[in-house]
Amino acid sequence: MKFINQKVGIFFWRQVVSCPLTFQKILQGLFFYFFKNPNLKRNIFSRKNIDVAFPNLNEKEKRNLFNKNTKSMVRGLFDTGKAWFWNDAKINSFLKYEISGLDKLNSAKGNLLIFKHSHHLELDSRILGMHCELYGVERAHNSTYMQKVQSAGRLRGLNALADKNKPITFIKWLKRGKTVLYAIDQDYGLKNSINVDFFGVKTATTNAPIKIVDATQCNVLFLDSYYELDKLILSIEEVNITDTQSMIQDISSHIETSIRDNPDEYLWQHRRFKSTLGKEKFYAR
Repeated sequence: MKFINQKVGIFFWRQVVSCPLTFQKILQGLFFYFFKNPNLKRNIFSRKNIDVAFPNLNEKEKRNLFNKNTKSMVRGLFDTGKAWFWNDAKINSFLKYEISGLDKLNSAKGNLLIFKHSHHLELDSRILGMHCELYGVERAHNSTYMQKVQSAGRLRGLNALADKNKPITFIKWLKRGKTVLYAIDQDYGLKNSINVDFFGVKTATTNAPIKIVDATQCNVLFLDSYYELDKLILSIEEVNITDTQSMIQDISSHIETSIRDNPDEYLWQHRRFKSTLGKEKFYAR
C-alpha cells in the first residue's frame, strides 16, 4: 500500500508542476493553509528551532517567521518538482535565475562546494549543474522506490552521485579536479562529529570536511542561494578558513551568516540540535 501511495503521489506531483506557474502559485497558497498546522511534527521542529535560534525576536516576530518559513517550504516542494521533472529548456524559459562565482571553481585542485539546506536546494543544484560539471553526495532514502525517483531527478543536473557513507568515491572525484556538492548542516549524531557554535548553540556537526581536505587538498567553497522576488540567486563564495582545526566552525559560521540573511528559506523543519539539546527532550510535542 505504501508503494502504491508513493507512486500516486509522484504522479500527482508531476501533474501539479506541469501546470501554468500562475496556477501553481494558487495551489501553493492553498497548500500553505494545510501545512501551517502547528501540530504537524515538522512544524513542531521548526517552531522550536526558530525559538532557540532567534531568542531576541518577540512572539509576533517568531510567528511571522514561522509563517514565511512554511510558505517557503511549500514553494520548495514545487521547486523540487521542477528540478526533478522539468527539462533544461523549460527551466531556462520559465524560471529567472542568476549565477555568480563560477570562475572560483578550480579544476586543478577540485572543489568541495558546501551548501546549506534551503527549501530550494534541489533547484539550486539542478540549475548550477546546467552550467558546470557537478557531482553530488546524498543520503539514501528509506524507500527503494523514492530513492530511484530522487536519484533520477538529481542526475538531471549532476554528473554522478555518491552515498555519503562511501567517501572514497567522492574523494576520487575531488582528486581528479571535480566539483562536489556537500552539506554539513544536519545532525548525524555525535559519532564523527564535533560541537560547534551555530546560532549561539553548541551543535553536533560532521568533521568529514577536515578528513576530505586532508586527503585531497581540495578547494573549499560555499554555494549561497536565495530568492530576490521571483529570481533565484546562486553565488559561489570563498570561505575564510583560518586553519584545519577551526575549519568546521569557520564553515558553520559562514552558513549561519547566509541563513540570517534569508532565515525564512532555511529548512528549520529538521532536528538540527537533537544531539546537544536532546532528541526527545527538546523536540518532544
